[in-house]
Amino acid sequence: MATSLKNDPLPDLDAFRLRRFVEQMIDEGEVEVVEEEIDLADVASRMDGNEKAVLFRKAGPEKAEIVGSMTGGRRRMAKAFGVEPGDLLVEVNRRLATPQEVIEIESGEAPVHEVILTGDDVDLTLLPVHLQHEMDGGPYISASLDYVVNPDTGWTNTGARRLMLRGKTETGIDLVAPSDLKAIYEKSVAKGEKLPVAFTVGAHPCDHVAAVMRLPVDELPLVASLRGAALPVVKCVTSDIRVPADAEYIIEGYLDERGHVEPEGPYGEFLGYYGVVKRNPVFHATAITHRKDPLFQTSTISGEHIGWTDTTQLNAIRAEVTVWRALQTAVREPVGVNITTSSGGSFNVRVSLRQRVPGEARNAIAAVMGSLANSKHVFVVDPDIDIFDDAQMDWALATRFQADRDLVVDSGFRTLPLDPSLQGSRIGAKAGFDLTLPLGERSLEHTVPKSSTSGPKTHDSVEGALADGPLAFGALMVAIGSRDGRDVVRELDALRQAGRLDRIEDGLYTLSGA
Repeated sequence: MATSLKNDPLPDLDAFRLRRFVEQMIDEGEVEVVEEEIDLADVASRMDGNEKAVLFRKAGPEKAEIVGSMTGGRRRMAKAFGVEPGDLLVEVNRRLATPQEVIEIESGEAPVHEVILTGDDVDLTLLPVHLQHEMDGGPYISASLDYVVNPDTGWTNTGARRLMLRGKTETGIDLVAPSDLKAIYEKSVAKGEKLPVAFTVGAHPCDHVAAVMRLPVDELPLVASLRGAALPVVKCVTSDIRVPADAEYIIEGYLDERGHVEPEGPYGEFLGYYGVVKRNPVFHATAITHRKDPLFQTSTISGEHIGWTDTTQLNAIRAEVTVWRALQTAVREPVGVNITTSSGGSFNVRVSLRQRVPGEARNAIAAVMGSLANSKHVFVVDPDIDIFDDAQMDWALATRFQADRDLVVDSGFRTLPLDPSLQGSRIGAKAGFDLTLPLGERSLEHTVPKSSTSGPKTHDSVEGALADGPLAFGALMVAIGSRDGRDVVRELDALRQAGRLDRIEDGLYTLSGA
C-alpha cells in the first residue's frame, strides 16, 4: 500500500533515474557512446555482439536518445546494486529481505508526467522503436515493464513484456508463457472485461530485476526493496495503476477483452533462435507520458552472443535467487550459484558447496532440477573451484568427473518449449554432473598445486627444521628463510650422504629414525 506524501520533502526523483545510471556507467567505461546520427535500422546491429551498453545520441529522424543493453552485463547489473559482480546474488537476497516504503506523489511533482499525451496525440509510431531482428514481425518496444493491478488481491504486479507495433495506438504483446499477468488477463477475458495496464520504458536496472522475479507478493514494495530505497509512484492519467514516478516514459492503456486472437511475432527469442508466430492479445494505448528530456530504452535479445544480452543477464539473476533458496533447504552449506548467460540464463547451472556429509552434491542436483523448470544441466563443485571461471569449470569436469559414477540423468521433466532440441516434445531430460572430490581428507592426488613459498623464518638450518617434524621442500625453504632453494638441496644432500635423511608419504622429508 502506497503512502501519500503531503508536507514531507520529496525524495530524490533522479536517484534511480535511468539517465543518471547511464552517465555513471559511461564514467566506468561500460557504455559506448555513438555521437553521430544513426538510422533506426542500424541500431540493432550496432549493439549485437557488443559487450558494452550503447548510447545513441541522435537516432532516427527525430535524433532521439536511445540506450540499449544496460542490464546486458553482470558488472553493470552489480554496479546498479552498488556491489562487485561476485557479490550480486548476496546483495539481491539481502535487499529482498529488507522492506522499503512506497510513496505516492502528485502528478505535478512526477518527472514522468512532465509531458502528457492523450487522445489523438497518442502515437506509438513517433517513439524511436527499431527493428531488432530481420525476421521479426515488426519493430518491438523491448524494454517495457508492465504494471497491472490484480482485481482479486489489489496487489500490483510487474513483469517484463515485449510490445510489437501494430499502429499508432496498438501493439501485440507476448502473453503465452505462464505468468501472473497472463492469469490476471485470462480472468478479465472470462468476464468480458478490458484489463488496464501500464508500461515503463526507461527504468533503472533494479526495476528490471524486480520485474523478472516470480514472488507471490505486492510488487510495488518489491521494486522498492530491490532499489534499497523508498519508491516514488504516481497514479496513471487514464487508469488507477500506480507506476514509478521517476521513469523515462510511461505507456498507458489496456488489453482488450478478445483474448489471444491476433498474430504476434515471429521474434528473436532469448535462447538465440526465432520464436514462431503466436496468437496473442492486443494492447491499446490511451496515454503516453514522459520526462522533458526522455531517454528511450531498448533491450538486447537473441543474436549470436546471447550471453551479452539484457534478457539472459536478467534471467540468470532471477534463476540464481530461486536456486539459492532451494539449496538453503537441501544442503547444509551452499557457497555460490552461477547460471551461465550463454545458456540463456537458465539451462546450465553451476553450484558451489561445502559438503558436510556424503551425498550432498546429489541433493544439490535434485534441488536445482526440482526448483528451476528451465534448468537442464547442473554442475556441482567444491569451493576451491570458481564457478564464474569457465576454465576452472572445464578443468573440474575433466579431472573430477567419471560419467559412469558421477552423472545423474532423469527424464519426464517440464521444460522450456523454446528449446529446439526437444523436437516438439513438452517434456525433457535433465542431467547432473557431480564434480566434487571425495569427502574427507584429500590425498596428494586431489590437492591443487600452489606456487607460494612465503612465510616467516623459523630455523637456521634444514636439520633444525626437520627436527620438529617432516616437511615438504617448499616448507623447508620457508623454514630457513631461503629465497633460492639450492641451499636447501645442498643441506638435504649432506644429510642424505650422512645416512640421516628419509622420505615418507607424499614425499615429505624427515630425519632418519624420526
